[in-house]
Amino acid sequence: MNFLNRGITELFNKRVLPNKVLILLGARRVGKTAFIKNYLSTIPKEDYLQLNGEDIQDANLLKERSVANYNRLLGNTKLLVIDEAQNIPEIGLILKLIVDSIDGIKVIVTGSSVFDLSNKLGEPLVGRKNTIYLFPFAQMEFSKQENYKTTTSKLEERMLFGSYPELEQYPDWTDKINYIKEIINSYLLKDILVFEGIKHSDKIYDLLRLIAFQVGKEVSVQELANNLQISKNTVANYLDLLTKVFILHKVEGFSRNLRKEITKSNRWYFYDNGIRNGIINNFNRLEERNDVGELWENYLVTERIKFQNYNQKSVSNFFWRTYDQQELDWLEEENGKLSGFEFKWNENRKAKIPTAFAKAYPEATFEVINKQNYLEFIQ
Repeated sequence: MNFLNRGITELFNKRVLPNKVLILLGARRVGKTAFIKNYLSTIPKEDYLQLNGEDIQDANLLKERSVANYNRLLGNTKLLVIDEAQNIPEIGLILKLIVDSIDGIKVIVTGSSVFDLSNKLGEPLVGRKNTIYLFPFAQMEFSKQENYKTTTSKLEERMLFGSYPELEQYPDWTDKINYIKEIINSYLLKDILVFEGIKHSDKIYDLLRLIAFQVGKEVSVQELANNLQISKNTVANYLDLLTKVFILHKVEGFSRNLRKEITKSNRWYFYDNGIRNGIINNFNRLEERNDVGELWENYLVTERIKFQNYNQKSVSNFFWRTYDQQELDWLEEENGKLSGFEFKWNENRKAKIPTAFAKAYPEATFEVINKQNYLEFIQ
């Protein structure tokens, strides 16, 4: 596959600004480096300097925090690019000094660890940064070079293996499975397992397995803690970290006025179906599985999140459920307007808006998303 034009391209180009830091965040292996490489291919080499935060020599070039050092380093350079910037000590203070002192300099940094970059960049770069998120390939990106027949024929594959960019190099399904196992073991949890204070790395894997079997269901942190034999606070901390390194996505319950609406529980989704299946080591074909509904829901949720992000939609996402078991899989609130969705893999299974929801929110819309209309929902 040739370089696939990513959904962030137009926004990214607009956000590369003088005396601003543009932060590109995403999980490891989602294509941040390839995206930057493609972007830099359009710029004369003498106009930019590229450094890698994982290279000690590159990091040392920034170590002396002085205007003289950065003037010497950058010279007539118009653009500074730093890959994996979270590995550079005091990176926030360094970038603040650079964008405040060198007139016209543009800065791009990439990182795979939101908790690291946020902590190190947040306060020093207030008013000086923009942040963009990159995810595994989105269907809206594939659609630029696929026809409808190709897209629908690849649906099962994407529900099983997800859409990490390098998977496109492997036509053989066994190779895809091996790749997913490799990125889980070698890359994906790297940021968490090296994070100071993580004492039980095996518990992280066990926690992910428990979450994988509860996709689309409310998750009890206390129940997870009991199963893992660790404290409730530790589980909450691990879930927070897994969210910040783009492995899990949390969805909260919605309530505006009904006393019987559930709001204290959360649902958790994986940012990529392949990672979810890799965690439980199950890549069986859909016809052989009993969790197709969960895979379908996880796939639609993550594709919808990509769509919202890449189109800069200011939307809050929720699920909705009452204590008497009336529920909606997905609820969006945008500018005060509510839109409810129910996800059905089987087109023949009918669904209607829950009575309590329709009564409480009569202005809300409702739609069933199935294989016949899912593309309109995610691209």
